Amino acid sequence: DPETGHYYDDTKRYIEAAALSPEERHQIYEGNARRVYPRLDAALKAKGL
Repeated sequence: DPETGHYYDDTKRYIEAAALSPEERHQIYEGNARRVYPRLDAALKAKGL
């Protein structure tokens, strides 16, 4: 956005500004990634993460 200098798709900025608990932020960041990428989830679980 030329007026603000922020990227239009800067989702992290909106999540950090929202009134969310640390658990909710974790679910958004890591939980969604693990759901979208099941092989990554399986690999991380195999490493105990």
